[in-house]
Amino acid sequence: MEAAPITYTAGSATERGGEAVRPEAAVDLLRRTRLFAELGEATLQALADRSIERSFPRHGRLFYQGDPGTGLFVVASGLVKVVVTSEEGEEMVLVTLGPGDALGELSIVDGGPRSASAEALEPTVALVITRAVLLDLATRDRALTEALLQALGGLLRRLTEQASDLVFLDLPGRMAKLLAGLAAERGSATPEGIELDANLTQTDLAGMVGASRQSVNQILQGFARRGYLQVRGRRIVIHRLDLLRRRAGLDPVSGG
Repeated sequence: MEAAPITYTAGSATERGGEAVRPEAAVDLLRRTRLFAELGEATLQALADRSIERSFPRHGRLFYQGDPGTGLFVVASGLVKVVVTSEEGEEMVLVTLGPGDALGELSIVDGGPRSASAEALEPTVALVITRAVLLDLATRDRALTEALLQALGGLLRRLTEQASDLVFLDLPGRMAKLLAGLAAERGSATPEGIELDANLTQTDLAGMVGASRQSVNQILQGFARRGYLQVRGRRIVIHRLDLLRRRAGLDPVSGG
């Protein structure tokens, strides 16, 4: 389920164009972030002390594909989609990220430009930790180096799984798997079922499964007729998560 956002109070000091975050709030967020969860208190405090708070309006870009990879972002509140864009302007959504998620790890490791763009789907606050800060601290704490390598491995595993799904799952199967994943990551339990209200349009969902918006609409209506879910504007209420998982080729009970 979705992690609760943290409320920040900005400090008065500025650093590299952003407002400094109260260290105790930043440390709490970093401790809950998978990337930094295994780090010791000293390193967490050092990261917090040298982080920057940035705010983005809905549809604001955290960064663009091709930008220099100068920092890592940790989402404090809000929702972000990571997309790749073709020369024709078509978008494929790679992942959506919420509070406690990190993005931008690849550029930290290889120093290259951004391989994708990141856009706020709703007003979003993020902590920014520069590449220079991360590499400096990594030379002092091997656990941080290992955390960055594990993050890179996780990114490669996710991309491999997405490529595999495009080959081995049909479109309804990919859609069912996406909805099951969103239910686990962002769903809210209600008396009617698991509600998804992730500010994702059907065009966004189409970009996440490699399909057209019209095809996604038809699949959602088909799932609704079968009693799997209900579509209410941008909100989706899942009634039969077990059947969605079965349609996706997943264990309907335990998850994988």
